[in-house]
Amino acid sequence: MDIKRHADGLAPWAVRAETSRGRLHAEPGGGARSPFQRDRDRIIHATAFRRLQYKTQVFVYHEGDHFRTRLTHSLEVAQIARSIARELALEEDLAEALALAHDLGHPPFGHGGEDALDAMMKPYGGFDHNAQSLKAVTRLETRYAGFDGLNLTWETLEGLAKHNGPLRRPSPFIIEYDRLQPLDLTTHAGAEAQVAALADDIAYNNHDLDDGIRAGLFTLEEAVELPLVREAHAEAIRANPDMPRDRATGEVVRRVINAMVNDTVAETRRRIAALAPASATDIRAHDRPVVAFSDSMMEANNELRAFLFQRMYRHWRVNRTTQKCKRALQLLFSLLHGEPRQLPPWWQARAGEAGSPAAAQAVCDYLAGMTDRFALEEHRRMTDPSIPG
Repeated sequence: MDIKRHADGLAPWAVRAETSRGRLHAEPGGGARSPFQRDRDRIIHATAFRRLQYKTQVFVYHEGDHFRTRLTHSLEVAQIARSIARELALEEDLAEALALAHDLGHPPFGHGGEDALDAMMKPYGGFDHNAQSLKAVTRLETRYAGFDGLNLTWETLEGLAKHNGPLRRPSPFIIEYDRLQPLDLTTHAGAEAQVAALADDIAYNNHDLDDGIRAGLFTLEEAVELPLVREAHAEAIRANPDMPRDRATGEVVRRVINAMVNDTVAETRRRIAALAPASATDIRAHDRPVVAFSDSMMEANNELRAFLFQRMYRHWRVNRTTQKCKRALQLLFSLLHGEPRQLPPWWQARAGEAGSPAAAQAVCDYLAGMTDRFALEEHRRMTDPSIPG
C-alpha cells in the first residue's frame, strides 16, 4: 500500500499540529518549533524524566551498570516509535513525545513498586502508573510560573491517558482531570499514540530478552527454542558464520526488533487500507486499533512474553529483590501516612491530617516520584536511628 501524503508529508489520518486542540492554558507560539516539538522538549527537561535514570526496569540500579533503566527503555521506545511513525507518514514528534513520557508515572522498583503502591492505595482508588504519568505532566511538575504541570497539548495528554485503548473504567485522577479538560476517554487515541504503545511492547520484550541473557537468568540457546528467536538466530548465523559467541545476542535481538517493526508497518498498512480513514478522527472512532501486530506476530510476541515471565520475571533472584523492595516501599507508605509531619514541608502541606485520604494521596505521589536510590536511602533514614534525618 502506497500512502498518499499531503503537502506536509503526512498521511491524511495523521494528527496535525495546525489542527491541535491546543493547551489548557493559552501560551504564545513556539517560534520555529511545532506544538508537539515543544511538548517533547518539555518532557525531556522535566524532573520526572531525569529521575527515570535511576528507576528500575527489571533490575534495581545497583545490580549492574549495563542493564536497562526506565530512562534507557524510554529512549529505545522513542527510537522505535519514531521509525514506525516515519514509515507510516505519521506525526513523528508527537509519537516521540508520547514514547518519552509514557513511563513518567512509574514508581521506584519497577512493577514491584507499582504493586506495592496499588495495595496501599486500594482504599483510595488504587494506583495506576498511566494515570500517574498524566498527573506528573499536568500537576506534579512545577517548572512554570503560570501553571502546574507542563501544559502539554491536548493530543499528547490524550495519548498518555489512553494509548492502550479506550478507558472503560478510568482511574480517579483521570476522571478528575477529564472534568477539567475532556480527553474523549471512550474512543481510541490517534495513530501516533498507538505507535508509541506498540513500540513500548517491542522495546521491553527485546531488551528484557537481552538483559535476561546478560544477567545469566537464561541462555541464548534456551531462548532459541522460541520460533521468532530461532529464526533471527538462524539469519544471524547465515550472515555471520564465524560470529563470536559474545556478539550473538546483539545480532539476534536487533533482528527480532526489526521483524516486529516490519510486521507492525505491514499490518498497519493493511488495516488502514481496509478502513480508508479520511482523518485522525476516523482513526479515533474505529472499533479497534489500526496500529498492531499481525496475528502470527502477536502469537510469537505472546510466546516471547510468556517465556520472559517464566524464566525472568519469576526467577528467584528477581523475585527476592522485588519482594524486598515492595516491603521497603510499603513500610515507607505506612510510616508517612501515619505521621505526615515526617514529610518534607511542601508535601506536608498537601497531606494534611494523618491517616486521611489526602495524606494517602500525598504520600503516594511522594513515593511514586522517587528513584530506586532515593527510596532506599529514605528507607534507611526512616528506620535506622543512627542515620540523621
